[in-house]
Amino acid sequence: MFSSPQDYLSHVTRRHFLSRCAMGLGGIALASLLNRHAVAAGPALANPLAPKPTHFPARAKNIIYLFMAGGPSQLELFDYKPKLIQLNGQPIPQSFIEGKRFAFMDSSHGTSLLGTRRTFKQHGKSGTWVSDLFPHTAGIVDDITLAKSCKASLFNHAPAKLFMNTGSGQFGRPSMGSWINYGLGSECQDLPGFVVLQSGPRGPRGGAVNWGSGFLPTTHQGVPLRGTGEPILNLTNPGNVTAARQRQTIDAIRDLNLQHAMATGDAEIETRIAAYEMASRMQTSAPDLIDLSKESASTLAMYGIERDTPSFARNCLLARRLVERGVRFVQLYHTNWDSHGGPGENLDADFERLCREVDQGQAALVKDLKQRGLLEDTLVIWGGEFGRTPMGENRDTIGRNHHIDAFTMWFAGGGVKPGQVLGETDDLGFNAVADPMHVHDIHATILHLLGLDHTKLTFRFQGRDFRLTDVHGHVMTKLFA
Repeated sequence: MFSSPQDYLSHVTRRHFLSRCAMGLGGIALASLLNRHAVAAGPALANPLAPKPTHFPARAKNIIYLFMAGGPSQLELFDYKPKLIQLNGQPIPQSFIEGKRFAFMDSSHGTSLLGTRRTFKQHGKSGTWVSDLFPHTAGIVDDITLAKSCKASLFNHAPAKLFMNTGSGQFGRPSMGSWINYGLGSECQDLPGFVVLQSGPRGPRGGAVNWGSGFLPTTHQGVPLRGTGEPILNLTNPGNVTAARQRQTIDAIRDLNLQHAMATGDAEIETRIAAYEMASRMQTSAPDLIDLSKESASTLAMYGIERDTPSFARNCLLARRLVERGVRFVQLYHTNWDSHGGPGENLDADFERLCREVDQGQAALVKDLKQRGLLEDTLVIWGGEFGRTPMGENRDTIGRNHHIDAFTMWFAGGGVKPGQVLGETDDLGFNAVADPMHVHDIHATILHLLGLDHTKLTFRFQGRDFRLTDVHGHVMTKLFA
């Protein structure tokens, strides 16, 4: 096309020259992506999930978040209210509900108080009240902190789950797991830094946005793994594709992506390249993760696991195996805790079944982490997006409405003070009256335990510095050991 170098230079534009020149801006942009000094030595991209320093010494290194999707009733599990039982069937005083909004207000929302039918007893040296629905969890009360005065802002499921996970009810914000991976990176090279495991009849309302990365680089988003079979669909190579052939393909794609990164300066291409490399490593690491054949019979029995059956208990064991391998954030979702009353959602047999599905596994997880010396560095969190009202609903069977003014979560390990009850609610369980913990406060406290200042963990997007806690959040130091 060009007869000589001089002819080429006379036609090339400054923009093309700067993007194509190996020593120009394009080359500088490419070199900034590489973590070796000599490009000629076979460049390797900087790992976007490489461990990063904390703002101050951390109490926890990893998180396992047991998310009870749907909003479990604290009044049937942890928040024992004799006065509510005594006033069962009577209308709640108007002063409690005046000006309040509830889900399903015009259809099934009730104003009559509903005392629990469950039996409560005090357990452990701490004397913590737990109902008969959680006999295994009652055995670990001296290892956990029960926070009874949690508060949220949104009372419908999808936005409330978003709010609990991202600090906002709007789509497009990064999840807590993504923020933590962005801030700290991961110590695991062969598995994602943020892993999601699901159990129950369906996924959580809102779906993947609950573990999405929003405006953060997508390398920080949660990766759902299946607990049995192929951990990720289509992870295994077809039979006619050898390892060498796959390596050639990945290298070729990597080279093309590097060229495109040099031409455009798009940082998201770095994420794409890292995803290919991670997927290649996961072809070995993921099947090894879910292979429980090396777990002892006593361990499987402690969790209540049937070896090849998917379950919340199995996911709890996988969560322990993930943090053992250095995965930063593991989130388990179990559905459906939406106990309004009606088919599949009553507070009698349906709620009992849900409790049986999680009780043994979650208690075994805390015990297992403790006996292996992992609980000291692993923060375990249990809770849903909100709680349940002290009033019953006007439905065919017993149920309660959504409630954001008071609900219960529990925390274990990772610098949390064991064997304490933090916060209190009024005699009816309607309002938090001591040590209220709003969702923003919970997020600020979790980040603090990981050595992160929630006011400094920011990302600039659309001209503004965003953070998980937005402009809110107070660290609840009473939670700390």
